[in-house]
Amino acid sequence: MSLATALRPSTLDEYIGQQHLIGAGKPIRVSLEKDQLFSMIFWGPPGVGKTSLARIIAQTQSREFYELSAVSAGKADIKDIVTQTTEQRKSLLGHADLAPVLFLDEIHRFNKAQQDFLLPFVENGTILLIGATTENPSFEVNSALLSRTKVFTLHVLETEDLEKLITKAFTYWEKEYGFKPEMTAETKEWLINYSAGDGRKLLNALEQTLALYETVTIESLKTSIQSNFIKYDKKGEEHYDTISSYLKSMRASNPDAALYYLARMVESGEDPKFIARRMVIFASEDVGLAQPTALVVANAVFEAVTKVGYPEAQINLAHGTVYLAQAKKDRSAYDAYFAALDDVKKHGNLPIPLHLRNAPTKLMKELGYGKGYEMYPDPKESLLPDKLKGRKYLLRKEGSK
Repeated sequence: MSLATALRPSTLDEYIGQQHLIGAGKPIRVSLEKDQLFSMIFWGPPGVGKTSLARIIAQTQSREFYELSAVSAGKADIKDIVTQTTEQRKSLLGHADLAPVLFLDEIHRFNKAQQDFLLPFVENGTILLIGATTENPSFEVNSALLSRTKVFTLHVLETEDLEKLITKAFTYWEKEYGFKPEMTAETKEWLINYSAGDGRKLLNALEQTLALYETVTIESLKTSIQSNFIKYDKKGEEHYDTISSYLKSMRASNPDAALYYLARMVESGEDPKFIARRMVIFASEDVGLAQPTALVVANAVFEAVTKVGYPEAQINLAHGTVYLAQAKKDRSAYDAYFAALDDVKKHGNLPIPLHLRNAPTKLMKELGYGKGYEMYPDPKESLLPDKLKGRKYLLRKEGSK
């Protein structure tokens, strides 16, 4: 049994982290206390307790628990669970029972047809679905399924959570193997930084090290892990600094620097779709009218990484990065839109000129709606509300970079 499995909590009180969901008066604890459970989706990074929380929910209410991974499961697996559940309910001779919990890990890997297949069973209460995903459900889960579930965001574990996990691991190790490991404050800090809020990653590193060495030091950890340590907390300062440097390098038309920061993100396990989404934004914001095909390329990169995934997707990202870095830059469309937006916020809904208004009724025509409208008016004519006549938003600059 792995250390992570041995330390898996069985109650909310044993659970470490996510106090915004399971603390006193918080939604999941309250829903359990009031017996008001519903299907839900846990969205969060790896190793923060999604599976453990789903198990606790099932155990607390003595519900059957089925666990599937969307990577390998399909409609047939779901159908088998539904059939089994239906037969069990029939055997109860009409007595009510609790729907089983179906925990579907990596639910974003299910395609539309597979997600649609879940809908009737979720809707009629045959199963209580708990999906888990590291991807934004807004992009990866069908709107129909989203509307029937509640999305809860799980956060990376805090330093104090990881310290509790280390203490729990050492106590278990002493009980099972007869000695309590020791660790200096410096080593503990290194291990916590290495795990980057991922409890499973922390426990695996500890287990690998303790299997080889009796003393946990930075050196013994590095030796047992046998991998490069790159500090990159996906929700911390390093994350934002790196993506900022990547975008600024492309903006400066410096492909070498952009490729370096891209490589750092890829090597650290950044979601390729996050990088590709920023490229799509960059194509309109910074390249804009200077090279309109940039948006086509950026969208193609996003589609490619969605279909391909790592490790090959890094080639698509590199291709798009070099293209965008070398493209001419023109922010005039971006600046023009936000200047117009400022006027909308400042002045509200100003009266639209009568000749531009739609005139579907006789009364509207009598009031002058659409009167004098020309299909191809003089390009110099303003067409803006009277209060903004003459206002210029699109200011193209000569010699865009």
